[in-house]
Amino acid sequence: MTHDTPSNTGMQRSLRQCLSNMAALLYRHGHVLETVTVPHRGLDRSELKALESADRDWRSCQHILETSQAATWNEQQRLVLTDLGRELLFDMYGEGAADCA
Repeated sequence: MTHDTPSNTGMQRSLRQCLSNMAALLYRHGHVLETVTVPHRGLDRSELKALESADRDWRSCQHILETSQAATWNEQQRLVLTDLGRELLFDMYGEGAADCA
């Protein structure tokens, strides 16, 4: 059995906040959650710049997502969520919100 430490709880809260912010930004910019949950899709650098221009907190959220290993770069050099990121996102919004089928 694992116990949440204060730092682990804080990291999960930051991750969840970033994932929530990301979902809202994606929606406002015409994307769907599958953009980041399907491993072969993702956000390219120009799309990331647009998100950064639209929200001053995006860069720090992207950094948190990457350093926590909730997001990574795929073979096409696009930002996508890892298994951890997808698990947290689906926990927050339900798997049907970003169905990968």
